[in-house]
Formats: sequence, structure tokens, C-alpha cells
Amino acid sequence: MSTTFQDDKPVTASLLIMGYEVVIGFETHAQLSTQSKIFSRAPTAFGAEPNTQACAVDLALPGTLPVMNKGAVERAIEFGLAVGSHIAERSIFARKNYFYPDLPKGYQISQFEIPVVQGGAVEFYLGDEKKSVRLVRAHLEEDAGKSLHEDFIGQTGIDLNRAGTPLLEIVTEPDMRSSAEAVAYAKELHKIVTWIGICDGNMQEGSFRCDANVSVRKPGAGFGTRREIKNLNSFKFMQQAIDYEIRWQIEELADGRAIQQATVLFNPDTGETRAMRTKEDAADYRYFPDPDLPPLVIAPEWVERVRREMTELPRLMAQRFVRDYGLSDYDANTLTQNREVAAYFEAATQTCGQPKLVGNWIMGEISRRLKLLEADISACPITPAQLAQLVGRIQDGTISNNAARQVLDVLWSEPQGTVDAIIEAKGLKQMSDTGALESIVDTVLAANPKNVAEFRAGNTKALNALVGQIMKGSQGKANPQQVNALLLQKLA
Repeated sequence: MSTTFQDDKPVTASLLIMGYEVVIGFETHAQLSTQSKIFSRAPTAFGAEPNTQACAVDLALPGTLPVMNKGAVERAIEFGLAVGSHIAERSIFARKNYFYPDLPKGYQISQFEIPVVQGGAVEFYLGDEKKSVRLVRAHLEEDAGKSLHEDFIGQTGIDLNRAGTPLLEIVTEPDMRSSAEAVAYAKELHKIVTWIGICDGNMQEGSFRCDANVSVRKPGAGFGTRREIKNLNSFKFMQQAIDYEIRWQIEELADGRAIQQATVLFNPDTGETRAMRTKEDAADYRYFPDPDLPPLVIAPEWVERVRREMTELPRLMAQRFVRDYGLSDYDANTLTQNREVAAYFEAATQTCGQPKLVGNWIMGEISRRLKLLEADISACPITPAQLAQLVGRIQDGTISNNAARQVLDVLWSEPQGTVDAIIEAKGLKQMSDTGALESIVDTVLAANPKNVAEFRAGNTKALNALVGQIMKGSQGKANPQQVNALLLQKLA
């Protein structure tokens, strides 16, 4: 059976593929936003020349000892508080032993038996459905270096700039049942760590790296053998890789072959995964407590101080938007997907007092235009104050929604303009003279006796035809609400 797939549609949560259920768990490495490494004072800035940001501790030179970075611990505490985890008052560091050229010590300092963050959950929406993925743990560890393969000269070099960079590894329970759900979880996790500022979230630079453990099983059966897809560095590739792996495993089982536990890589050029090595278990790493690092003790007072100093969390902000602004859960969640968008929304709303209209314009017209530019809200040429004024002119009946789009067109290319000046210059004001509007309505009713008769006979769609004629007669300047009210009054 072929393992090349033409169908690239995502596997949905409600679908059993050839009678199999999908089971997915995640391990995510979030690089913490400290200026120095987790056990040394070497810098962590991205893009430096190879081996220029590795000190004696990172190089594991004889006699060097690790010293814990307090900032890394505080960021771990922040994450735990953000996802409702238990912060361990006492946790320990262990040596994870394996041999690889980019690991100078021959072991990685990590946490095993007692991690700093325990439990918790990440909640998110998949479409209109609210989902929750349980977390097993989040533990502190150091990153390894990087092997640089120079294929054109047939050599490999080692860059130890990343060695010792602080990571928070976030591990989930196997709670996800589709690639779409897995990507939604990863996006929400990405939002959380960037929102609270513990990670810059740059997937291309490796600051936010996701590994997906994928298996399939018959409904009601125990877990199948998992394969771990390593280093997924975009949400698009994440979904493609998981979907391919799901179908590959099902085809293997359908052909009577057993799945072997393995670590695999995804090739975005071919859209396929391939086995890299046999998957290791914890016992293979021979963990033991690191004798150079004492237990990490976190006093309750430290946790409470971090809690007080934390920014408002997105889920709490969404709840506030529902409570204070009367938004739906879906709209509030959408507007808090990004901290800058939420701030933009609040600034505009507090100016004009129209949260629903402001939200609709941000999620609709402004979002559409930014998407075409492949840009975020920081690139929006329209200020919150200008949007508030535009919404205010719609609300007070000065302009219609259609005219507002024309104003937005001008502001988008000439952001120094003002809403009122554009309305005046383009003659976009709605007709406010009741007498003039009534004259147009009377003329349209007299000219369209068939539509009048159809409406009075019960065909409500005939009203739309009359409204269209009136808008045409007013050159689009009539207030649609006034038009409907006048028509209903005269046709009663």
C-alpha cells in the first residue's frame, strides 16, 4: 500500500479514520526570555557568530560549576500561574545522560522526578467548541548546542552558542484527537507564553519548538505505539506532519505491520515523515540528581509576588470583556488572541463606548486588510482614536456602513486624515432631511405598484426591492433604518 497521500485535508476530531481513533500528546520547548543562560552569565541573543556566546561553564571546562538563573525560575512560576498549575516548593535538577557532539558535558541538566511546574491545563476554542488539554508538567532545562552541516564541503561543525540557553519543556497528557485540535492547542500555548512575556515565540529561530507524539488505536482500546515528530517549526507544517503520520500509521496497521516507537522528522518539501532513530525511554538516559545543584526551593511569598506583578492573563481579560463590554464568549476570545489587538480594541472602545461595533470592525474589515498584507495590528495605519470616530459616525447616523468602508479606504492610504474631513470631502453624509427622504419614498412607491401589492399580499421580500430603489434615488445616502421605518409606515 502506498504511503504517498494526495488528500491534504486536516483530520477532524469527529472522524474515525478507517475505524481508528487518533491520540496526540505534545512536548514543547519554550526558550525563556532571559538575557543570560540558565546556569551561566553568557548571553542568549540570537544570530551571533558561532561559538562567540559560550563561556567556560557552557563548554564544560574542568572546574566550572553551574549557578541557577533566578529570572528563569520566575518565568517558570509565571507560566505555572498562567495555566493553573501547582508550583513545587522544592524541585530538583537531574543529569540526563546521552552522547552527542553538540553536548559538551555528555549530559543535559534537566528536571525529572520533581519538576518545578506540575499539572494545570490549557483551554482554547476549536471553532465554537471549547477544549481543554491537561498538562503533566513543565520543567526547567538547558538547551544543547547545534550541529552545522556544510554539505558542499562534506564537513560538520559545532556551534555552542545555544548550549545552556534556558528552556521550559511543557508536556501534555495525550488528550488531543485530531491535527486540528493539536494545532489549536499549540497556538493557544504560543499565545500564553508570548502574552506573559516569558518567550518571544519565534518558531523560525527555534524559540518555540513543538514535538508531537502521535499514535492510533481502535476506539476503546489501550494506547497504540507512539512516534514522536520532532522540531515542528510552523503551525502549517505541524498540521501537515501530523496528518501524514496518522495516515501512515493506519496504513501500516492495515497491512499487518506493527508500529515501532521512533523519533521522526517531517520534510516539508515532500510532505512526509521519516524515522530518524529509535525512540528512547527515560531509563535510557540514566537520570540521576545533579550533585552540583542544590534543590530549587520556591517560597510561597515568591510565588505570590510573581502573581501580583503578572500582567492580566488572556482568559481573564476575555472574561472581563464579556462582563464589562457585553461581548460574546467567542468575540472576547478572538479579541484576546493577541495582546496588541486587545489593547487596540480597549483603546477604541473607551473612546467611543461602542464595544460590539468596534469588535466587529477589528475582526472584520481591519483583520481582512491586515491578512492581505500578511501583517499584524502593529502595521494598521488607522489609530484606535480614528476607528472610534468612524464607529461613532456610524452609530449617530452620520454615515452608513458602506460609506464607512469608503472612509476606511481613504484612511488606510492617507492615515493623517480625519474621519469628519473625509466624510465632508467625499459627500458621504446620510440624508437626514425627513421631508426630502419622504418625497423619494413616495416617488418610489408610486412607480412600483407591483412591489407594493406583493408586499401587502405577504411577500416580505418585495420590501427589499423598494428599499433598493429608494437607496438608488438617494444616491446611497438615505439612512436604511429611516427608509425601512418610513416604508413600513406607509405600507401599513
